[in-house]
Amino acid sequence: MIPPQVDIVVPVRNEEHDLAPSVRRLVGYLRESFPFTARVTIADNGSTDGTWPIACQLKAEFPEVRAVHMEQPGRGRALRAIWSGSDAEVLAYMDVDLSTDLNALLPLVAPLLSGHSDLAIGTRLARGSRVIRGPKREVISRCYNLLLRASLGAGFSDAQCGFKAIRREQAQVLLPLTKDTGWFFDTELLVLAERSGLRIHEVPVDWIDDLDSRVDVVATAAADLRGIVRLGLGLARGTVAVPALRTTSLAAPRPRRLPVQVFRFMVIGVLSTIAYVVLYLLLRGFFPAQAANAVSLLITAVANTAANRRLTFGISGRPNAGRHQIKGLIAFGAGLALTSGALAALGHGGRVTEVAVLISANLVATVLRFVLFRSWVFRRTSASAPPVEVPEPVGVFQPGPFPATTAQSREMTR
Repeated sequence: MIPPQVDIVVPVRNEEHDLAPSVRRLVGYLRESFPFTARVTIADNGSTDGTWPIACQLKAEFPEVRAVHMEQPGRGRALRAIWSGSDAEVLAYMDVDLSTDLNALLPLVAPLLSGHSDLAIGTRLARGSRVIRGPKREVISRCYNLLLRASLGAGFSDAQCGFKAIRREQAQVLLPLTKDTGWFFDTELLVLAERSGLRIHEVPVDWIDDLDSRVDVVATAAADLRGIVRLGLGLARGTVAVPALRTTSLAAPRPRRLPVQVFRFMVIGVLSTIAYVVLYLLLRGFFPAQAANAVSLLITAVANTAANRRLTFGISGRPNAGRHQIKGLIAFGAGLALTSGALAALGHGGRVTEVAVLISANLVATVLRFVLFRSWVFRRTSASAPPVEVPEPVGVFQPGPFPATTAQSREMTR
């Protein structure tokens, strides 16, 4: 049997009311308007209502529909299991409520079938998107994606839009690296793909929010925050090994622009200052002011250098990490000199006055540290660029029952 060019997975859990009309609508669109061979895979993960019998009925009704049942719930678990075993050239998924206009499906998968891009996402936050949803979800979505940019250095605009696709050969490498089984799976896969140098194609979509959505926003947000911390720590420590899948000069990481570096440096600086003040107040009860200041500054300096290395200047892995820490400590020596000098000039004062003077001195030292970090500690050299190697696109399938072949479809996207 000839494999389809696109495998569209529809994850469902207790969706007995929406499943049948949505799948019939999707199949109708594929038959009438989609120029590639496609399969629809219903992924029932842990349903306790009538979802699975309906999925079996749809499988019997439409030859291009298959149904897979898994006992354990989890959208990420379902997508990883089905994508890992799929024989299609492009693996996609969409939410069962079809909040995204189906006319965006062709722009989503065409760049992947042509070999131009490796992964594609629908975005509700780009110019050209038309979105109808409540202000609460809008604010949460924008804050979440802003947090991803600040914490993980994400360059994509919308992590959680339920409308994505990836080339099979890239998925086979990245899927084993993912750990999340729920909603954070999307974000984890995107971050790993971006760190691997893959090209991510974004498609502005028309989106109408499902008013009957049963997603627990608070629980999902908490799980996403835990996922960000886990993934961020893994990348910072080098325990998450990200392969170089596409290392062309176009896809290689570029030095981050100055405004982005300044913003991330400031965020990390604020968090470091808070940690520094807390440590100082705790240690001040046991040590003199100078000793408490030195110990607090040393601890926060190591953490600050590691965070700026990964998040501000985009340097991952263990190579040169020790050298960067040594240089970072030297840079923080300027901060120690300034804060120690400020304490010496203060003489005797109350605890509140001490803290105020130290904060002011740290703000002055921040500018100096940033200059040293950018121009000396984490300065990029031409020798640090990886070798250039472009893998050839793989996978050419024979014509299927739909109107266009792979070659004809690729010609359409040029």
